[in-house]
Amino acid sequence: MSELSTLSEADRQKALARFRILEPHLTAGVPLTLVARNAGIPYRTAQRWVALYQRFGLAALARKGRTDRGTRRSLSPQMHKVVEGLALQKPPLPIATLYRQVYRLAVQQNEEPPSYAVVYAIVRQLPADLVMLAHEGSKAYADAFELVHRREAERPNAIWQADHTPLDILIRREKGKAAKPWLTVIIDDYSRAIAGYFLYFEAPSAIQTALALHQAIWRKEDAKWHVCGIPDILYTDNGSDFTSHHLAQVAADIKMQLVFSTPGKPRGRGRIERFFGVINSMFLSGLPGYTPEGGGVCGQPTLTLPELDARLRDFILGNYHLRKHSETGIAPQARWEQEGFLPRLPDSLEQLDLLLLTVAKARKVHPDGIHFQGLRYIDTTLAAFVGESMMLRYDPRDVAEVRIFHQGRFLCRAICPELAGETIPLREVVRARNQRRHELRTLLQDRKKTVDTLLELKQGSSHSVPSANTECPPSDGEAREQPALRRYLNE
Repeated sequence: MSELSTLSEADRQKALARFRILEPHLTAGVPLTLVARNAGIPYRTAQRWVALYQRFGLAALARKGRTDRGTRRSLSPQMHKVVEGLALQKPPLPIATLYRQVYRLAVQQNEEPPSYAVVYAIVRQLPADLVMLAHEGSKAYADAFELVHRREAERPNAIWQADHTPLDILIRREKGKAAKPWLTVIIDDYSRAIAGYFLYFEAPSAIQTALALHQAIWRKEDAKWHVCGIPDILYTDNGSDFTSHHLAQVAADIKMQLVFSTPGKPRGRGRIERFFGVINSMFLSGLPGYTPEGGGVCGQPTLTLPELDARLRDFILGNYHLRKHSETGIAPQARWEQEGFLPRLPDSLEQLDLLLLTVAKARKVHPDGIHFQGLRYIDTTLAAFVGESMMLRYDPRDVAEVRIFHQGRFLCRAICPELAGETIPLREVVRARNQRRHELRTLLQDRKKTVDTLLELKQGSSHSVPSANTECPPSDGEAREQPALRRYLNE
């Protein structure tokens, strides 16, 4: 007889109810006939209950289930498996078609054909996970039924998550074109606070990831944005930018562990996916150019990338960080600060620049500075290094200033005098350079066309006006003595 702990709750309640009926007889000596009469049960049943209880205990008072429960006694085990096998075929068969096949197979096996109701009941009793695995494949089964291991951070900066998403909004680019921007976000898993982000038009790459991580790690210029430091773990997907050799080197140098989600199973990164949903529903939906899922554009696109960046920062710092999070019950900024810890930071901003900022080819120091992208960068420190090769690193969002490294060590920050005091993205410099080249080429074509026109007019004038000193045509002998060179009228 099975133990009480192995019984279901309903069976345990049934056993306890029967014990309550027998309790006067077992404990107080009340005659069993009187107990059975008062409970309205046969005397033989009461005798059997008493014998079971005295021999096997309370668990014996629960009715023993049938060993063949759940099976169809009118159908052989082999035919039962046939019905299940046909029901699990891919693509799934209509129940009427399946029943006809079972009927035909039963006749061929000299068995009693089952009824339609029996076949239908067997199909309906198949486990849902087994049916999904058979009909929709392992991926659908994993999404619906596999257990998900969710990493739980125990403190701020223990785990950061990073991911990219295209935003559902059209904004203006150069020359008035509208396009959807990309957003890279780094979020603190414990507090749900945003550590860093980067907006851009190009497809995600290691450059955007490095810039977002650079902003996330270092102290922010905005006093309202407190989140910073080096995380213990950076949890990402398996994108090429996250799995790049460069990011692996950076992680090793700053003692940050890289952890990647299982390919094709991004459910472990639900917190950052939830933030993307907040951005879509609470921020983008009220802006001109919003493109909700399903098509259509709400208003004309009027924002530029810098304007969207400014509005997004205001939303994060003034709304999202201060609003109580529905899952934690605490505002993200307050939860990040409540532990009172000191974040781990790089030794200097220059060290972080060396690791994360874009690397250009080596540049030679000229007497008037370093030349890069058609611009000139100078600093008094470079006076002692004229003629030497330097490594130049820069932030593509601002090329008014570059970092100069010599033999792997930070040397100085060089500025472009023409851009001093301004923040000029590299794309603006490239666009201006291309525009100037186009203007010069247009000017050259115009001048060439003018010259060609004048030459044609002069040539036509020479043909139409005869010479004043007309001579007799040369003889045949003189004609043969002329050189075989092409002569022009103005020679």
